Parts: sequence; C-alpha cells; structure tokens
Amino acid sequence: MKAAILEELGKPLVISDISITKLDVGQVLVKVRCSGICGKQIGEISGHFGPDKFLPHLLGHEGGGEVLDIGPGVTCVKPGDHVVMHWRKGKGIESSFPRYTRLVLDDIGGGLVTTFNEYAVVSENRLVSIPKTVPFEVAALMGCALTTGFGVVNNEAELKIGQSIAVFGCGSVGLNVILAASMVSAYPIVGIDIYKNKLNTALKCGATNVIDYRQNIIREKVDVFVECTGIPENIATAFEMTKPNGKTILVGQTKVGLDLSIGNMSRNYDGKRLFASQGGCTNPTEDIPRYANLYLAGLLKLDGFLHSAQAFSLDNINLALDVMRTGSASKCFIMMENN
Repeated sequence: MKAAILEELGKPLVISDISITKLDVGQVLVKVRCSGICGKQIGEISGHFGPDKFLPHLLGHEGGGEVLDIGPGVTCVKPGDHVVMHWRKGKGIESSFPRYTRLVLDDIGGGLVTTFNEYAVVSENRLVSIPKTVPFEVAALMGCALTTGFGVVNNEAELKIGQSIAVFGCGSVGLNVILAASMVSAYPIVGIDIYKNKLNTALKCGATNVIDYRQNIIREKVDVFVECTGIPENIATAFEMTKPNGKTILVGQTKVGLDLSIGNMSRNYDGKRLFASQGGCTNPTEDIPRYANLYLAGLLKLDGFLHSAQAFSLDNINLALDVMRTGSASKCFIMMENN
C-alpha cells in the first residue's frame, strides 16, 4: 500500500509503499477513503513541538474509511462498517502501536490512528461506526475538526443562548466553533483572521461579524474567546478581550520554547479563566453518532465549510500541506485512490 511518511523534520513527506503485519489484539484494518489535514500535522512536520524520537513514522488523525478486517477481541466494529477515524479515546480496546514494514529500508512506526496512508491499522477505541450515507469527507471532519469545535462550545465553553463568542483563527477547527456557536444561538459570533477567504467562509458558517486582524483592532469584549492560532501575542489579546468571569480557551498549540506575556495583568483580575482545550472533551463514541444524525437530518449544515475546502490525491499531499501553510484554504482533504 501507498503511504506518506515523515522521515525528517522540516522536509516533504516521502510517498512510499509499505506493508501491514498481522493484526494484533484490538487492532482493525481500515481502508482509508478520505483524510483531513489538521494544523497538528503541519506542526509535527515542521518540528513545531520539538524533536521527534519516533522517526520515520506515519501521520494523520482524522479520516473516514471502511473496515476490512478485525483483530482478536474487537467487538465495536465489524468488516464492512463505515467508520470515523478519530484521535480521542472512545469505547473499545486500546491496542498496541502498529508497525509497518518497508522493503529494503526499515520499519515504519504508526500511532493508534493514522490517515495519510491508503490502509491503516487502527486501535478499536479510535473508531466509531457511522451510517453509510454519511460522506467520507464529513466522516473525516468528525475525526477532529468538527468534534473539537463542537466540543469546545458544548463541553468547555458551555456557551449559553445569547452569549457572545469570538474565534481567533478561522481554520477548520475555528470554523466549526463558529458553526456550533450558531447552532446554540450565541450572539454576536465574531470571526477573526487575516485571510479574506476564511472570513467569507466564517460568515457562511454563522459568524455575525468578521474582523480582518491586519486592518482592524478588536474593540468589544466577549463572554468566550476561542484562540486557534497558537500565537502568543494573539493569546494575550484574546485574554484581554474576554469579559469579566468569561473564558479564554486555547485551541491552537504554541511552538515549543515560546512564552506568553500578558500586559497590565492587574486589569484582568476579574474572574476570567484561561485554559487549554482538551480536544473539546469530546466522547467520540457518544458524540459522533449524534452529529451524524444531525447531518443526515439536514440540521448540521456543512455546505459552506465543504465548498471552501480543497481536495488532493495522496501523491500530491505535499502540495496540500503547502496550501494549508499559506492559509489559502480553510481545509484540505486527501482523497484516496484505493478503490
């Protein structure tokens, strides 16, 4: 099978053929149909989080696919199921980490879920079955971007009807925060970015106001401020512009070694809270079926988001990564050609 392998930090992924070993307890063989690209992978490739002792290895943690085979002990999914491949722990066995082999060179490592490969050995507790009428692109969104965004609103922000929210960074997670906020009737919902195309998509996803941060300053404080860029200066601004007793939620991950400085700290002793999101505290086993039902009922409207996304083949994954780095697309999907 074909896979995109991270061999060296800061270098393009290497497309190579690898082989799968026999399934162990709790492992599931999945034919990957669609993978999303998350900002986490951009950071991993660039060395954003520091040295990587597991090289070479596979990447990707949000996907949609089809179960081909199951290892001993697996009961939550069966061959033929369509599944969301997700990074949050759900129901089922947590398997050992899989190993893949590459002829001539070496063994290739893989996490409990990887999606930048045509076929993946996935831990049972990183899979949730969904109706076959859910498109694989939507399944991929539910692997991280959608479930994180919705979880931030529901579980971490606990956003109430009519409360205000701002989102700094209208990428795939930020846009899903905006979509979820619109579904719980928050007001106003402010999208902040430096890219016009992302601000336009934010409006389609339910933002009531947008701010181009290169040209305008943020003037109004909000009940909840969700920071998705991971840039320390933006985090400081988000905390400053959070109302007394409000919440500043950090979704974007800051580059290793950077510090946060908040000016005039004494002005912020007013009960507001600053904390890092834990993937929206999503329970994939419970939450993903609910979101799938909402989508199929026409109540979870993803058209505005999906129309702004771009699709690439696995062979062109490095091009897709470059597009994500430039900020010219809110989301890139890798569509597999393994039919």
